[in-house]
Parts: sequence; C-alpha cells; structure tokens
Amino acid sequence: MFLHVIDVKHIENYKIEVTFSDGRKGVADLDGSFRGSVFKPLEDIEFFSKVALDQELETVVWPNGADFAPEFLYFKAFGHDPDLKTQFKAWGYRAEPVA
Repeated sequence: MFLHVIDVKHIENYKIEVTFSDGRKGVADLDGSFRGSVFKPLEDIEFFSKVALDQELETVVWPNGADFAPEFLYFKAFGHDPDLKTQFKAWGYRAEPVA
C-alpha cells in the first residue's frame, strides 16, 4: 500500500489531524517522537503548530525541513486498530495497546 498525506491540521500540543490518501482521517500524537537535531525545534509548540502539507513529498513538514513518513503518521493515528496490526507489522511497527 502506497500511502500519502493529503491534508494536515494542528489540533493542540503535539497533536495533528491527518487525512490520508486511503480516505482515513485521524489524530497523530507526536509527543515523544522528536529524535535528532532536525526535530529539536518541534519541541516548541509555536513552531510545531507551523506544520504544513508538502505536495511534492506528500507528507507533513515544518519550516526547518523536518518531516515524518506517512506510514509513521498512520501508525501514530491508528496504532490501536487491531484490523491494521498486520499492515503495521509489515511496515516494521508493533501495534500500540488499546487505550
């Protein structure tokens, strides 16, 4: 499955609402996902809120060039969905516990 982000909106804190090319929309909480120097500026909520859609990359980006793979965002938004467990495993993610 080739997955792309088609829309993004900052919700609050480190949460973004993401719409994917398969029609699903969900909230990805990226708190704790900032590893590496390019992600350091995202710890500032004001900077994090400047998230945008990059039409060429078909994912979310920030003004400093930081971005996340659509598959990672999908996992963050739907990791609790048992119907997607096989897909997440194929992508190298293990499903998060049901909240």
